[in-house]
Amino acid sequence: MQLHTFHIPVMGIGYTIDTPVKVAHLGIASAISLVDDMLTERLRELYSTKYNFPFNAITNKINDFRAERIKSYLNLINDIVNNKFEDFKSTLTTKREELNKFRTLLPETSELKLLLDQVIETASNSRIGEILQQYLHPGSIDVNIMTKLDKENYKGGEKLSTEHNDAHAALRGFATSNLNASIILSAGMNARLYSYMEQFEDFYPDKNGTFRKQITLKVSDYRSAIVQGKIFAKKGLWISEFRIESGLNCGGHAFATQGFLMGPILHEFNQNKNNLKQELFEIYTKALQSKNRTTPSQAPAMQLTAQGGVGTAEEHEFLLKQYQLDSVGWGSPFLLVPEAISIDKATVQLLANGNEDDYFLSNVSPVGVRFNNIKGTSRDLEQQNKIKNGVPGAACTKKFILLNKEYTDRPICTASRQYQKQKIEELKAKNLPKAESEKEFEQITSKSCICNGLGVAALNAHGLNTQLEGSGVSVCPGPNLAYFSKESSLPEMIGHIYGRCNLITHPNRPNLFMKELGMYLNYLDEEMDACVMPNNRQIKNWDDFINNMANGISYYESLFNSDQKWSDKTQQETLLQLKKFRTKHSVLSDKIRDLKLIEA
Repeated sequence: MQLHTFHIPVMGIGYTIDTPVKVAHLGIASAISLVDDMLTERLRELYSTKYNFPFNAITNKINDFRAERIKSYLNLINDIVNNKFEDFKSTLTTKREELNKFRTLLPETSELKLLLDQVIETASNSRIGEILQQYLHPGSIDVNIMTKLDKENYKGGEKLSTEHNDAHAALRGFATSNLNASIILSAGMNARLYSYMEQFEDFYPDKNGTFRKQITLKVSDYRSAIVQGKIFAKKGLWISEFRIESGLNCGGHAFATQGFLMGPILHEFNQNKNNLKQELFEIYTKALQSKNRTTPSQAPAMQLTAQGGVGTAEEHEFLLKQYQLDSVGWGSPFLLVPEAISIDKATVQLLANGNEDDYFLSNVSPVGVRFNNIKGTSRDLEQQNKIKNGVPGAACTKKFILLNKEYTDRPICTASRQYQKQKIEELKAKNLPKAESEKEFEQITSKSCICNGLGVAALNAHGLNTQLEGSGVSVCPGPNLAYFSKESSLPEMIGHIYGRCNLITHPNRPNLFMKELGMYLNYLDEEMDACVMPNNRQIKNWDDFINNMANGISYYESLFNSDQKWSDKTQQETLLQLKKFRTKHSVLSDKIRDLKLIEA
């Protein structure tokens, strides 16, 4: 059973790379990115030394080195967490002052807290130990794979088999580790990777119907959950958690929906969760039977969680109760909590000082998807200086985002010097008008080396050398962080989540649903402005987008006009914002209608 009602999602490549070591003993679940095996190897060496574990380097000359690095790192983290948890439990058993401190971190609904509140003054140490043994468990050490980052690999000029692709190797590292946790699959479908998962025993139920390894699917709408859930069920693989993330109001890559908004999406999931579970279970049992595997007598647990833009205890509680969520993800606010993540002081200060205008949807990611960013990151400043000096692009030292084959047989990265040099030469040959040429130049050179940039802060935090990666830091905050203005301790942030203190000083922070709605309206506006001569297909997409948003606005008007558990202040301010957004929506809708008439 989960101890807390929140979890810390994966952030970037390095920000949560060792978060379990810092928070799992407190019962807090978090997720490690498996993108960078070089980073995991360096931290394995660091933590092996710190906690007196043996360390033997896994070089790239070793067969299957990527999977072995990831497996060894996860095993080490698991061992450290388990040791730390047992020591922590022992301390709580014998030291009431520490037990009292820990008790104040728990949610008011926690069975453990309710029980401790009753007995803490009179119970013996042995009774406290019994209670902790039954109710206190470490937070899950989950991992995250971006399924799209599945680069093919070569050895001696020969292409290796598919199982040595980046995402496949990372999956294998997790699947063969000693973790009892969940793998979070994000960034879209990867059919080959999904099929590869069938090979690993830990993803199937044992004779008791339990899983050694669970699968979490990060989705942005209900349809995606159905489609992908069925794909897995037909393979005899069960989705233990659907993790719904806001398309735009989130940290990192922003995978915009077709105008579907978070509130209506959560409502649809909540209304259909039982049907979804039963439908997938019927497919799942047939697949298990065809494989002659143990078939559970009833559908395994299927959790529903959400994340993206949550910033107040009021929002946290509303999501849990209104949509019957099992947990709510708090990501970006933890970028201001060095106790929980790995981040350097300069980046913390940049984030703390940022205001609404500093946070923006950028085009820096070579993945080709918009990326939430903040102005003034050292990696972006470094990149701008290179452009001024006539040497745009980065040295591609890690090669995790090789997706482009415009000029080469093997894919390269659009942030690389190799790609940008060729692309700029091609641009010059076009002899475009100055304004058009400058616009294309900016599109080419906007791509940044986030492979390195998103791991540098973790290296800086641990005082490790960044010669390979460079000194520039990339960061991936959600726009919600604009309303937090100072570095916080872990107890302070937990207290904020549970409504015991308030870390937001900004007087005009919008409700999370309104923030996302505003972002979607701006997103559509920008997309339309950027397209000089839209074709029928683009206009049709925009029309669908605006209609889906209209449905979302109507849903929010009903939600905030009804007797829901919002404060009067939240309700009044949100209804005012909805009126403004309804007007902006009408303007965009009229533009699309005019385009449809022109095309007709």
